[in-house]
Amino acid sequence: MAFAGFEQQDFDTFSIDGLDERMVAIQERIQPKFREIGNVLTDDLSAMIGSEMYLHIAKHARRTVNPPQDTWLAIAGNKRGYKKHPHFQVGLFDDHVFIWLAFIYELPNKAKMAQNFLDHIETVKETIPQDFMISQDHMKKEATSIREVDVEKVLTRFRDVKKAEFLVGKHIDSKDPLLKDGNRFLDFTKNIFETLIPLYRLAYQ
Repeated sequence: MAFAGFEQQDFDTFSIDGLDERMVAIQERIQPKFREIGNVLTDDLSAMIGSEMYLHIAKHARRTVNPPQDTWLAIAGNKRGYKKHPHFQVGLFDDHVFIWLAFIYELPNKAKMAQNFLDHIETVKETIPQDFMISQDHMKKEATSIREVDVEKVLTRFRDVKKAEFLVGKHIDSKDPLLKDGNRFLDFTKNIFETLIPLYRLAYQ
């Protein structure tokens, strides 16, 4: 199956009450699309990076009461997991799709990666286009335009604060026609990931 796009019903999933009920909807409506998207993008990223990348789809297994507010796929260079590694994400909240290169708080060598970015701050700033966004917490919906943040401050906080994170990429509003066109969305996402690969490589230097 080729990815045909997202529908309003996918976003409406997050208004379903109850953990079990919402999880069933995520598994039936969204996860098959994640697999379609992920299979394409994992191959693309493996080719662009030059080493094998692996698809992970969020299971939300730790949840026992509260239903998830968002869900995502992650693509990382590790077969067993993604949270302890830089990874690429595509996911949904109730009102937008997010596309990130994500460095989250579980990274064991987070401070070292952050220092690497700070040591090459001009490269970091040149790599991130002015229409991209930054998030410092993958649990929150909000993100800020790169134009409105001090990247150096964000990276210093990412280095020094245990729970601080660094996610860079884009949001797409749930009403954007782009989401209805599977091929256009895949091309759009691939371009974002390709733009961010220099940051991915820099993290590992």
